[in-house]
Order: sequence, then structure tokens, then C-alpha cells
Amino acid sequence: MDMAIKANLSVLALSLLIIGIFSSSPSIALQTSRPTSSKWTPRFLGGHSKPLSQNRQQQPQYQYETRYFSQPLDHFSFSDLPSFPQRYLISTEHWVGAQRLGPIFFYCGNEGDIEWFAANTGFVWEIAPRFGAMVVFPEHRYYGKSMPYGSRDEAYKNATTLSYLTAEQALADFAVLLRELKRDLSAEVSPVVLFGGSYGGMLAAWMRLKYPHVAVGALASSAPILQFEDIVPPETFYDIVSGAFKRESTSCFNTIKESWDVLISESLKNDGLLQLTKTFHLCRTLKRTEDLRDWLDSAYSYLAMVNYPYSSDFLMPLPGHPIREVCRKIDGCPLGTSILERIFEGVSVYYNYTGDFDCFQLDDDPHGMDGWNWQACTEMVMPMSSSWDASMFPTYDYNHSSFQEECWKEFKVKPRPRWITTEFGGHDIKTALKKFGSNIIFSNGLLDPWSGGSVLQNVSETIVALVTEEGAHHIDLRASSSEDPDWLLEQRATEIKLIKGWISDYYQEKKAIIDM
Repeated sequence: MDMAIKANLSVLALSLLIIGIFSSSPSIALQTSRPTSSKWTPRFLGGHSKPLSQNRQQQPQYQYETRYFSQPLDHFSFSDLPSFPQRYLISTEHWVGAQRLGPIFFYCGNEGDIEWFAANTGFVWEIAPRFGAMVVFPEHRYYGKSMPYGSRDEAYKNATTLSYLTAEQALADFAVLLRELKRDLSAEVSPVVLFGGSYGGMLAAWMRLKYPHVAVGALASSAPILQFEDIVPPETFYDIVSGAFKRESTSCFNTIKESWDVLISESLKNDGLLQLTKTFHLCRTLKRTEDLRDWLDSAYSYLAMVNYPYSSDFLMPLPGHPIREVCRKIDGCPLGTSILERIFEGVSVYYNYTGDFDCFQLDDDPHGMDGWNWQACTEMVMPMSSSWDASMFPTYDYNHSSFQEECWKEFKVKPRPRWITTEFGGHDIKTALKKFGSNIIFSNGLLDPWSGGSVLQNVSETIVALVTEEGAHHIDLRASSSEDPDWLLEQRATEIKLIKGWISDYYQEKKAIIDM
């Protein structure tokens, strides 16, 4: 999404421009000695979701049937509105059936193509046989093939057609689908366990709280349900990204931190944009410095999310400990190598580890950003800033007024920054959940920048936090590997034990009812 940046054409002013993550930076209001930003809420991983046929490497082949379910466009009114087909993937291969109260493992679909999430959530598929569970992956409305109004273009047409793209409507979709699916299979008393990672993890946790009668528990992996209002400091995300680089190499951290001003200075030279095009091997001549800035920012942020201890092909083909490899490239350049040349060598680990590409497209996003930007402009308002000392990104403060102006300009809507905490809670989370919550696992790896907005301490005996120092973005939900470290094996074993306990307790309660 292209957003104009208003700034004076001077080195000082330009050096204060904000790094936009996953979309170009909106306008900036220089109201204090520190720059401010109205930048969009960072995207999770759904921006990379795409049909399996487009993935570079072969994904695990999980067997499922693709079905569609007719969903009401609006669950919360009685207006005569059109329905839409919600896609869902279902596997009954290992299900022991309704008569034996076989459980249902239900993944809460994220902001992207559901096939991609199904292919990258091996944990659910792998444990289903031992539980005799059915597996269901429903797609989130307005993403993938679950489009209201018949097409993506019509669904994303304006604020009116997009108005039904909310977390509340998505949760209602899941609840209605589950009710009808269980009825069709005569499985009304089969226990349901919710799963989700990232935004899907948030949905899983919220669904357990909003629909406690629908599911017996939820595994919410890398779910930043506290990344709203002032619950956590706004600089948390970028501080964690930066810390992941600094722990590998202080010189690498400093090179990246210095590179932003160098990038601006180079762009102001005669033929500066052309030279940057050559330095970074871009397929088309660079038109705006901020496009290159965003491309670099995205690489660093995604690298922190998928800083797995083994090689992976989740977003891009990457080696194990990819940040370590990036810093090795940056620090290992010969003497005399310029800062920007070092930066190119580093980010090439993310964008071209296989060496397959001769040049790079800065706008290579198969799904665009409209869906998530809409959600960020309405209810998913997660303030972000960048600190002076701990961050390797340019310093800025969050400016909600400017953000609100950009949302009005783009969608003709005004954000509701307090709605999520009103609808789902967040402030004083321990006190609230102790009173009415149960059976939720919040799993997080501290290398993941989204961990700072999640629940990192046990709330009660049944709402637990599983925290690993070396874990990255919902690594526990990925398929098992011979390279899995011991701490990850232990984490998954704990999750399985807790899930088994939820289901056993449910069976005991049902048996007691039957015996009565």
C-alpha cells in the first residue's frame, strides 16, 4: 500500500523518517524532539501465505477434504444480508467417531490462505492419531477463498463491504461451523480443542473465553493478546527484534543501526536512487527510498520471528539460526566494504539464501495488505514505537492522531484503540482470567518479537504460560524434526499432557453425568 510521506527534503528530516513494516510509512508529525509515526500495525506471518503450489519446496502432504460452509455475513443482526462460502479443511482419517466421543482438533484460521497454515501446523496433524481426533482448519473470512460478495474485489471495495471483517465475526463463524459440523456428524458431545498461532492464537484464546461451552481448551501459540493500548510498552516489538541481532553480534547491530542514515544520504546524491538500485540488485529502478527501507525492515522483523534453530522453508528457505548467519555475512565482509554493501550481503540470507534470484522485487506480495490494514485501522490497533538505545531501527514515537488520519484517508474509518480490550479484556489480565478463565496454554519463545505482547506468566493452575528462551514464532506448532532441540521436545510433551488432561476431565464429567 503506497502512502505519501510528508517531510522536508533535508538530510536531518529524512533521517527521522520512520521505517514502515510490511507497508510503506504513513505521514509523520514532527511535534517533539523525537519523531512520531502513524505506521500500520505490523503484519504477522499471514502476508506470506499462498497456495501450496507456489511454495518453493514440497510441504508435508497431510490428507484432508476441502469443503465450504454457508456463513451469515453478519452474525449480530437480523438484517437480510447475503451469506458467503467459508472454506474449511477436514480430516476424519484418525477420528475414532462420535460414539466414542472422538475429540475435534480445531485450528482458528489466520489472516491468509488456510492451506498454507494447515501445511505449516504439523503439530496438530501429528498428535491427532494418538488422540483419535478429527482435524478441522477453517479459513478466516475475507482471506484465501472465503470471500463475501463473490470476489475479493467486491469484498474489499469500500468500508461498507469491509465492515464485516472483524475478529468477533470470525469467532462467530468458527462457533457456528463447529455447531453445524458436530450436528451433521452426530458428534454434539465430542470435545473440541482449539489451536492457533500468532493472530490465530489470539483467536483461539479469545474463543475459549467468549465461547467456553464450545471448546474444552485452547493452545494459543505466540498470541500477543496484550499488545493493545498501554498494556505493554510500545517499543517492545522492535526492542526484541533488535535484541535478537545484538545478542549475535554488537557490530552487526551497530552496522544496521548506522545504515538508515547512510541509506538516506546516498539517496540524496545525484543518481542516488539508481546507485541504490545497483547496490541492492533491484529488478526495477528505485523510485522511493522508503520502499527500500520497508524491504529491509521487513527482512529484519521476519528474521526475528522465524529465528528457528534448524533450517526451514516457512517464509523463505533459511538456514538454522538465520540471524546468526545474517550477522556473519555483515561482519565477515572484507575491509573497505561499504555499510550498504554489508547490509545487502546480510539481507540476502533472507531474500536469496538459495541463490536463485538475480534481482529483487520490492513489492512481491501475493496477497496485498488490504485485509490486515483494514483490521489494524478498525480494532487491531497495536501501538508501535522505536527506542533510541535498545533499537537498531530509527527512533520514533507512536502518533495515534496521525494514524487515525491515515485510516480515514485510506478507508474512511476511525480506529477504535480500546475496543479489543473492551471486547476481550487485557488490562489486569491475571485478575480477570482467574475469575472466569480456564484451560488455556499461552506458549511463547522469547526470540519472537510478538512474545512481548503475550502472557508470559502462569495465571492459574489451568491457564499456563510455557516460555522458552530460544523459541521463535509458534515454533511448537510446526512439524517435528530430527533437529528439534530437547527444550522443544519437552515443550510439546507438556502441551500434549495438558491437552490430554482437558479431554480426560471432560470424559470424567460426561461419565459422571451418564452414571447419574
